[in-house]
Order: sequence, then C-alpha cells, then structure tokens
Amino acid sequence: MTERPAPAVRGRPAPRFAAIDLGTNNCRLLVAAPRHEGFRVVDAFSRIVRLGEGVTATGRLSEAAMDRTVEALKVCAQKMQARGVTASRAIATQACRMARNGPAFLSRVEEETGLRLDLITPEEEAKLAARGCTDLIDSGAEAVLVFDIGGGSTEMSWLRLGRGAPETVAWVSLPFGVVTLAEEHGAHDMDRAAYDAMIAQVADAVREFAGAGPMADLFDGQRAHLIGTSGTVTSLAGVKLALPRYSRREVDGAWLSARDVEEVSESLREMGFSRRCAEPCIGRERADLVVPGCAILQGILSVWPSDRVRVGDRGLREGMLLELMERHGRFRR
Repeated sequence: MTERPAPAVRGRPAPRFAAIDLGTNNCRLLVAAPRHEGFRVVDAFSRIVRLGEGVTATGRLSEAAMDRTVEALKVCAQKMQARGVTASRAIATQACRMARNGPAFLSRVEEETGLRLDLITPEEEAKLAARGCTDLIDSGAEAVLVFDIGGGSTEMSWLRLGRGAPETVAWVSLPFGVVTLAEEHGAHDMDRAAYDAMIAQVADAVREFAGAGPMADLFDGQRAHLIGTSGTVTSLAGVKLALPRYSRREVDGAWLSARDVEEVSESLREMGFSRRCAEPCIGRERADLVVPGCAILQGILSVWPSDRVRVGDRGLREGMLLELMERHGRFRR
C-alpha cells in the first residue's frame, strides 16, 4: 500500500485526508477532515473518464482513454494541494488489472501528476467498498450483502452481523461490470429478450460462487438486506424518487424494494438511449451503462433475494479514508 504524506499547511491545524478511486469508468476524489468517529467532506471531484473503454477486446488501455484519465488526475492533484492534504491514498482497479499496459500507464500517471496509484486486488476492493458502507447497515438485520457494480468488475461481500464489527464471511469479484457488459451486448437500445439473457448470464455467474452458501437461509427468510454502492444503484434511486436533479442528500441511505428495482429497470430499458439521456439522474454519460447495471443488480437479486436494497452514494473512497484516519490515530474502529 502506498500512502502519500504531505506537509501540514500553516493555519490549518486539523489534518486533511484524501482518497482517489480510479475505476474502469470513473475517476473520483474525496478530501475529508476527521470528525468524531467519521469525517467531514472538505472537497470532492468525480469525472467519467472511461479508462477501460475497449480493453476487453484489445487487452490495452487506449491512448485517448489514458489522456482523459491523466487530465482528471491532474485536477485531483491540484485539489489535494489546494486543500492542504496531510495524508492520502490513491488506488486503481479492474481496467488497470486487465490491461497489458496498465503498469506503464500508472508510471506515466506518477510522472505527470505526482500521484502514485496502488493497483489493488479484487479482495481489497471488496473489503474497502464494504467498509465504506458500514453506516448504512440496518441494526435489526442478521446479515448484509454489499455489492459494488463497477465498470469492469462487480465486487460482493457477505457480512454477518452480531456484537462488534460486522464479520466478512465471504466475498467474490465477478469479472464484468457496466462497461464490459455494454461492450459485449450493446446497450443503446435493448429488447426484453436480450435484457433477460443478460440477467441470466449474471445470475449464472453469481450462482457459481458457493462460498456464501451457509448464509442463504438468512436471505430466503428476509433476515438480511442488500447495500448497493455504485452509479447504477444511485441512478435507480434518483429515477424512483423523480428528482429534478441528482441529490446525494436524498439518495444516500434511501431504500429500494425488489419491485422498485424491477419496475425502474424495465422503464429505463424501454425508454431507449435518447430518453435516458434526458433523465436528470442519468444523462448522456451514463445512458448506455445504466441498463447493463440494472441487469447485474437483477441478476444478484435473483440469487440472493431481499425486498430491501439500501442505496449508498459512498464506497471505496470512504473505506480508504476511514482506514487512513485509523492509521493516523484519529479514532479507533
């Protein structure tokens, strides 16, 4: 793990921590200051860069995608400097894991931006996503499935609840996400048969993982719920709530029923690409990706049923920040 210290800024005694998550589709930054047992967000940045565009077919990151990503990371570095960040961590995930030129790209990033990105394993990715969502767990549940539908992979963690911190019983990383499925199936316009086939493909992959089998009774008995941390789930919630513009305050922590997921997913599929572009909580940049994301979510629910899905506009960055603050003695887990 690479942690980047920075000198404290005179006049700002409170430490500032930063986390960068470079995914297959997005580049995200969060800057925060410790507060009680959590943190207060000081600054944030998110840009869709589509770093993994075409990597499934070519095995390489394209020049255009790398250029877009470097420019976004330069913005992150500038914001971190302006905010007087005292410690930070930056990670790269599935696109850089898949691409033959991933390591060379990360070297270029360090040379041009000064940011050193850790290429983390799927296991750590699942762990960080789950850690970032612990505040969303319903205390009355006996188990939780945290899923993170990314651009190039989907991480799932099963947590058993009891006294003390949640226990991770099993985890899995599925080798597909919204970008890879969109490139495989096409996603501008999709008929019902093609969409159902995509759900079945996802369900088969989820079903093959037997590691969480002992927890199945908890989900069948509705003693467990799901937590989703991804653009797919936040978009679904925004559409369900009929928001005139996306609002993290209203989306983060919202609940969706299984019927909500099915109805909104089908509505988004039926409306086609152009109408999805006009949806205020989706827009043109996500219009071709949200339908594959809905298929992934419905595939998960078909194997791990629950009538309660909690929406998290949080995940890897929050998990990294909490670990950084613990490591620097700001609070204990």
